Amino acid sequence: MSETFDAIIIGAGQSGPFLAARLAEANWKTALIEREHLGGTCVNDGCTPTKTLVASARAAWAARHAADFGVAIAGPVTVDMLAVKARKDKVVGASVKSLTDWLGGFKTLEVIRGSGSFVSPTEVCVDGRVLTAPKIFINTGARASVPDWPGLARVPYLTNTTIMDLDVLPAHLVIAGASYIGLEFAQIYARFGAKVTVIERGARPASREDEDISTSIRQILEADGVSFLFNTNIEAVAPAGNGILLSLESGGRRSSIEGSHLLIALGRTPNSGDLDLAAAGLKLDKRGYIPVDDHLRTAVSGIWAMGDINGRGAFTHTSYNEFEIVADNLLDKGKRSIAGRVPVYGLFIDPPLGRIGITEAQARDYGRPVLMGTMPMTRVSRAKERGETQGLMKVLVDASSKRILGAAILGIGGDEVVQSLLQLMAGDLPYTSMQQTMHIHPTVTELLPTLLADLKPLD
Repeated sequence: MSETFDAIIIGAGQSGPFLAARLAEANWKTALIEREHLGGTCVNDGCTPTKTLVASARAAWAARHAADFGVAIAGPVTVDMLAVKARKDKVVGASVKSLTDWLGGFKTLEVIRGSGSFVSPTEVCVDGRVLTAPKIFINTGARASVPDWPGLARVPYLTNTTIMDLDVLPAHLVIAGASYIGLEFAQIYARFGAKVTVIERGARPASREDEDISTSIRQILEADGVSFLFNTNIEAVAPAGNGILLSLESGGRRSSIEGSHLLIALGRTPNSGDLDLAAAGLKLDKRGYIPVDDHLRTAVSGIWAMGDINGRGAFTHTSYNEFEIVADNLLDKGKRSIAGRVPVYGLFIDPPLGRIGITEAQARDYGRPVLMGTMPMTRVSRAKERGETQGLMKVLVDASSKRILGAAILGIGGDEVVQSLLQLMAGDLPYTSMQQTMHIHPTVTELLPTLLADLKPLD
């Protein structure tokens, strides 16, 4: 016999728990199904732990560069990886406990541990229990993509999840992939003191970014000791002593490299395979995602998909935004959608990259005149005072409407500063409104009006 609920949520990432809480507050009888960790990737093996590691790595960097600031530290700087991991685990544990305790306080919410799969468009089975509800929400996220290289099954490779269990310093960490996850871990472990080599099949790191941003990212990481192999394919892997041997191909030439540890950072795969979506009448797109409309509704009435699983955003903030949209539309009779949502994200190397809107490459296909301004961080007083002048700022503007189209700030505080420009975009305000506003000195944000004053037509 099935158990009746008002709503069933499969997956407790960044949409699921918050939607469950909102529905429970509205007195909906709600089931939240999670087979592993409350909080999903972000809390357990994404944002929270990685940024904790970034902080530890920065502390190591600051200690090694103390003399540059007139501060003397006796003896060599070493990193206690057991202590680093313990700190990370403590931060993650506190976040998970807080979320668990919070959800446990709702009388009409039941958190069910197990793997949920569809029986019909209104029924979900989890560990022998059949739950039924008129509204079902999918928030099962994504996992690390693993290639089919010959020999991979015979070596102990790492992903962004399993590297969280690492409590030793790799002698030589080889990272496959120079996108955001790979780049963050490359800098983290280089600052901890490991030899780090990043292998990328493309010509540059962070290939979604403009070439000048990619070049600056590379320079930042190389300054920390990271080595790159570009235009290089991994053809096979094999055990080698206490490490791993990778067979490489680049431009028709073959070579090899040996590392103590291998981290695979080659993108993400949606967690859609275990849901038995066919039983619900749902089909996947060619990439394995569940298609949704701008209101996060699937093709089957009464079923929504939020977060990484729908392929419409791959970040914690996009997933949380989708919870807000669904909750507002369901409970407050809103009409919110993801149509026109401004792309926003950060790359959390140090210094970080904050990105909003379109890139310069996309602006060249915009179809209307565009203005662009760029400024190296060497011109920013705050950066000079901090001794961190790496990076640059870039902004793109519609020449006729004076509305900001996009921006990239790679430098100290870039992930925070860029959101000042985001608010102009959200408020549909011309860039001149920022120019006419007085800002605090010395800050990075105060240079935005100067950046905007130097706009030039995009060639």
